[in-house]
Amino acid sequence: MNTKDEAILELRGGAIGMINENSSAEERFQNSTLRPILKFQNDLFVEVFKNYAVKQKGVFFTLSPEKKMSYIENVIQRDIKFRNSLKGIIIGLFTIDEYHNYIINSSNLNKRMMNLLIERLKSQVILFEEVA
Repeated sequence: MNTKDEAILELRGGAIGMINENSSAEERFQNSTLRPILKFQNDLFVEVFKNYAVKQKGVFFTLSPEKKMSYIENVIQRDIKFRNSLKGIIIGLFTIDEYHNYIINSSNLNKRMMNLLIERLKSQVILFEEVA
């Protein structure tokens, strides 16, 4: 029987991006943990953001494409409750070892996590047109 950690790793898939002996610990964590989780949870992140935008009176859907990009970035950086919710979606798929590595350098890893998520959502801004 697989352990929970083994099941999580199997579900998420392998590393995304280059990892070599010159990679920093943060870069290794980003490519072996964060990127696979963000890819795996992508559809959920899109739906969570759509729901957030609707609950904010739908202003997002009236914005120009450039302003939508800024909106995504500003919301994730400034709305602490929303950002913490997004972090929870990611951290919930950490293994125990990954969580221990995360807490050692959580500040820098949180920045990487949110920057990766911002770029992922920005690259899919067209998907947010569906809910108006």
